[in-house]
Amino acid sequence: MLRIFLALAAGSLFGAGLMLSGMTDTAKVQGFLDIFGNWDPTLAFVMGGALLPMALAWQLTEGRKPAAGGSFPSPPSAELDRRLVLGSVLFGIGWGLVGLCPGPAMASLSYNSWQGALFLAAMACGMLAAPRVSRHLDRGAANA
Repeated sequence: MLRIFLALAAGSLFGAGLMLSGMTDTAKVQGFLDIFGNWDPTLAFVMGGALLPMALAWQLTEGRKPAAGGSFPSPPSAELDRRLVLGSVLFGIGWGLVGLCPGPAMASLSYNSWQGALFLAAMACGMLAAPRVSRHLDRGAANA
């Protein structure tokens, strides 16, 4: 029960932070991504404000266990491979076209009417298709 409560509290805090920071405002996000046009740099501070505590958290959690049980995820690999680059490019294209990424898309469901739900459905379809596409690309690379 404690684990569910903590997850609900953390998710609610995260969603509120996304809304307050402007990350759920598609026009603001697209303005941030438009570096050659009418660039709005304010979201850089939001991202920096997220990266700094996360870097500290990686340092503080090493060798420790979460209070609610389970384990902390291991740090991500530093290897740049074809899958990472392709996934990043696709993520960036989607983010630039729509102005939402997974977290803000979930947070925007509460007020973004049918457009947010449509984006979330399309994102879910992409996530479901990704393993199959990845296996296909891996087979093609192995045969080359």
